[in-house]
Amino acid sequence: MADPLSDAAAQMPLIQGDAAVLGLLALCLGLVFYTENSKHPACQRFYRYVPSLLLCYLLPSLLNSAGIISGEHSNIYYVTSRFLLPAALVLLTLSIDLNRIIALGPKAIIMFLTGTVGIVVGGPIAVMLVGLVSPETVGGAAPDEIWRGLSTIAGSWIGGGANQTAMYEMWQVSDEIFPAMIAVDIIMANIWLAVLLVMAGRAEELDEKRGADASAIYEVRDAVEHFHRHHARMPLLPDFMAMLAVGLGVMGLSHLAADAIAPWIGGNFPALNKFSLGSQFFWLVVLATTAGLALSFTPVRRLEAAGASRVGSIFIYFLVASIGMKMDITAIVNHPGIFVVGLIWISIHAVLLLVVARIIRAPTFFIAVGSQANVGGAASAPVVAAAFHPSLAPVGVLLAVLGYALGTYAAWLCAVLMQLAAPVG
Repeated sequence: MADPLSDAAAQMPLIQGDAAVLGLLALCLGLVFYTENSKHPACQRFYRYVPSLLLCYLLPSLLNSAGIISGEHSNIYYVTSRFLLPAALVLLTLSIDLNRIIALGPKAIIMFLTGTVGIVVGGPIAVMLVGLVSPETVGGAAPDEIWRGLSTIAGSWIGGGANQTAMYEMWQVSDEIFPAMIAVDIIMANIWLAVLLVMAGRAEELDEKRGADASAIYEVRDAVEHFHRHHARMPLLPDFMAMLAVGLGVMGLSHLAADAIAPWIGGNFPALNKFSLGSQFFWLVVLATTAGLALSFTPVRRLEAAGASRVGSIFIYFLVASIGMKMDITAIVNHPGIFVVGLIWISIHAVLLLVVARIIRAPTFFIAVGSQANVGGAASAPVVAAAFHPSLAPVGVLLAVLGYALGTYAAWLCAVLMQLAAPVG
């Protein structure tokens, strides 16, 4: 007869204390960033093909699969998702500058929003099409419904890691399917990124064929550069304390409000629970994002000159690592059909962008950066922008921040539509 105590002991990770686990996650993140920025030829070749974000998920997941650490026996994910994520959303969105985005002209906004719409409608269309041929690929029973996992891709492709994690927690995505979603997200996004970089090399030729005018791009580039030259500064201790006060202060207020709103909706309108409107975490994320947007219209946005978004990004990377320690990377082989969904999904996004660009004669720059401000977020939008000209990188950041702002709302809508499109049963 098996001894339950012996079985439980055998399943316990080698490292159990949260302090030691947190230190190990920090070492993993430090290793990734150190090697990514190394001048060693081997490191440069490696990161040419392997995104650093993937490693931030992968290294903790390998430690989890090997039984060294375990997200199941740790409180680190709870702390990062409930405390650091809302603070990060505030710090990432308070820097948005709507006036400069508007100055890019209507074509820039149209292409960015077209990219967002392509993700929002592309997801449910891909689910519906694959469901007609192979219902089991996009079906599944609770809590392993595939649409839940796909919601994390929607979050990643409309904003970035913060929005992806918000969907992961909001829709209670199973750790059995999440590794496959990470793989689809990164592989499909990087295939499309490669296409955009090829287009960047032929931008003048493509713009000439469409009769596109790119003059507004350079005017905003000059304005953004002027802002950074005159306002950027070396952050001091008071700056960091102000960032933490704003981020964690709004986080606390968002918790207070969410703790009141969610039970009220759940008790009075239980039918809305299907759409996560009775979830405390849903309101936590929405309130934090909305507060960050509101602060962008106040002097608080000047914290970006001292690096508020970088502090927010640090929070996000610890969140990514804590998610990785909950994942079993071997589970990816169980859902190969999801790659077909991802391919159809990103193709709808791409085709819609190209069609609208042809209709309004948008410059290739707006196609590429408008797409990556959604799909790649602040990580790759500046890279794509710089491929057109190094001084255009700040314009990519400008639109990417808008992606963070819309990601929470648009990804939630996409998830609801995919839930409706998914096969029943």
